[in-house]
Amino acid sequence: MFRYFEKFEEFISRALLVMMAAVVLLTTIELGWILAKDVLTPPVFLLEIGEILELFGMFLLVLIGIELMHSVKIFIKRREIHLETMLVVALVAVARKVIVLEPKELAPEAVLGLAALALALTIGYYLVKRAGREGGGRSPPHAAAADPGDPSRPA
Repeated sequence: MFRYFEKFEEFISRALLVMMAAVVLLTTIELGWILAKDVLTPPVFLLEIGEILELFGMFLLVLIGIELMHSVKIFIKRREIHLETMLVVALVAVARKVIVLEPKELAPEAVLGLAALALALTIGYYLVKRAGREGGGRSPPHAAAADPGDPSRPA
């Protein structure tokens, strides 16, 4: 019975990957369309601040989509979720929100909340990276980590 659930999970994961790819493609096309429209409308080749912020927001949205697609591909291949990648996606999403944010339209508590969220994600990313450098539970690739009873291991 678990085999059916695994097949179902793989089907759903692949469907999500295809749908995410479609969304990223459409968002990239829309980004190109907005860029062309903004650059070609008078005054030609001059962008206003609002247009630049909209373009940056769309650009970061495409990057978030690419990172999420990468995470789903890793999940399909290895059946593991990379915490580091998820933290990076979350950091980019918060950065995107801050970039496209109109501070005058937001309550001070919301700005403080975004700052706290960015700080928490940054600390989490730092801790995950530090744990990875210190071993992080992964087995080292060198011969010393091999099974001591392995006859092919040099004495």
